[in-house]
Amino acid sequence: MIGLRREGGLWTVTLTRPEKANSLTRDMLARLEEIALEAQAEGVSVLVLTGEGKVFSAGADLDEARAGLATDGVWERVSAAIAGLDALTVAALNGTLAGGAFGMALACDFRIAVPEAKFFYPVMKLGFLPQPSDPGRLTALIGPARAKLVLMGGAKLSADEALAFGLVDRLVPREELMTAVTELTADALAARAEHRAAIKALCGGRRG
Repeated sequence: MIGLRREGGLWTVTLTRPEKANSLTRDMLARLEEIALEAQAEGVSVLVLTGEGKVFSAGADLDEARAGLATDGVWERVSAAIAGLDALTVAALNGTLAGGAFGMALACDFRIAVPEAKFFYPVMKLGFLPQPSDPGRLTALIGPARAKLVLMGGAKLSADEALAFGLVDRLVPREELMTAVTELTADALAARAEHRAAIKALCGGRRG
């Protein structure tokens, strides 16, 4: 349920559970953590996260969430592993981003989305706390009031609102999503590892 394509220094990770809106199980999250740690060890240049179908991820699998996944530390470990990468990390959001799936997207260096995407993180309604690092990362992107709008007000943002807020960095038509990723990662792929890592550090890009 996690696909991995390796093309030299470019790794593309795909959530492949479209029949369940790419909802995340504990095994999927463990695999994502494993991939991120392996990518750092191997000095990958670019890591792209995307999903199969028309939803990036609906968050936690509901059955596993009820069984304790919603409060499992694996979510934070995944986002920390992604945030700690020297690679350029991109969330190519092929559709709606919801719930716990926010963590991995917020941990990326930037986010590109399709115009049909929606964004919501209903922790107030569901009675769970967000992942520990998510409020800080969300606030850094969109400001404290808007972070509260999402986390406390239960706002469901359209793609246009997410772009205006700064939650996503660019909107591109679905058929152009991966082409846009290719264009935006070309320089990082061509750069020396130490040069790429230095620029990312100067930008505050390692947020582990």
